[in-house]
Amino acid sequence: MEFDTLDQQIVHALRVDGRAGYREIGAALGVSDQTIARRYRKLRETAGVRVIGLPNPIRLGYETWMLRLHTGPDMAMTLARALARRSDTSWVSLSSGGTEVACNVRVPAHADRESLLLEKLPRTPRLVSVSAHCLIHHFVGGVVGPDRHDDSLTRAQIELLTPAGPPPPYSHVGPVPATSAAGPPVRLSGEDDALLEALARDGRTGYAELSTATGWPESTVRRRMRELRGSGALYYDVELKSFMFGFLAPVQLWLTVAPAHLAAVGQALTEHEEVVFAAATTGATNLVAIVVCRDMPAFYRYLTERVSGLDGVDRVESAPLLRHVKQLGSVTGML
Repeated sequence: MEFDTLDQQIVHALRVDGRAGYREIGAALGVSDQTIARRYRKLRETAGVRVIGLPNPIRLGYETWMLRLHTGPDMAMTLARALARRSDTSWVSLSSGGTEVACNVRVPAHADRESLLLEKLPRTPRLVSVSAHCLIHHFVGGVVGPDRHDDSLTRAQIELLTPAGPPPPYSHVGPVPATSAAGPPVRLSGEDDALLEALARDGRTGYAELSTATGWPESTVRRRMRELRGSGALYYDVELKSFMFGFLAPVQLWLTVAPAHLAAVGQALTEHEEVVFAAATTGATNLVAIVVCRDMPAFYRYLTERVSGLDGVDRVESAPLLRHVKQLGSVTGML
């Protein structure tokens, strides 16, 4: 299946505003809304393109932890699926020859971390080791904005598609540090759960369907979504099958960086088009990144020509991502 410039522009447009209508996207791109609707359906069916509405852990005052779990190859998928079913995980993948499971877990900052992170782990006799790394600063991806793969739209098109109202916790023109989200943490109520669950399945779900899911009038749904989005507590992201666009080598990097160089290395990664996610972490390795390359020779060039030139990087560990069991909102089975 071939994907052209218009397909890439639609994906970029959805990252700017996941709930933008076909008419708004068409007006920005200079094509009809019928064409946008048809292309979007194709992208959903063939490339797994899906808009996801997600709670922003930074604005909610949550911590994000990345767990690395090593187990036997016969138990890795069972463990990954069990982790994917947890509502507090946002990303679960298999890597390193199918013996390592990596996942992100959202934890309220005031919570019992040991209980939530470790005691809730699936019971398996083949679990060899577990390490937990708190993400202490986000550089690229997710709540801090799109990566450099999102370069299909002009600045004028981005401005046309950017939602009106209070600015989101990041800029689609360029990354902004996650710590720039001002104000006290936003609080969610239990009544928000049904709304967030529906948006995690499909961030473009219509207001009528959201009304049915929540039991609220449509006016209440619209108001609450404006409140959550305006405060930065709710953001939208786009998941897709990167290999459908010709990117066949997703790899997770764990870097050990001298503390004096950590901020500079993280900022340098924001300029690398291969990097789709990067964050500083606690632990022996203090920076984690996910890079997506065309193929493994391209990854070799990236590693030897770009990463090797970053001052302060003492050690790099790489682990090809074999399969995403949970990418953003729900279990996917991608890669």
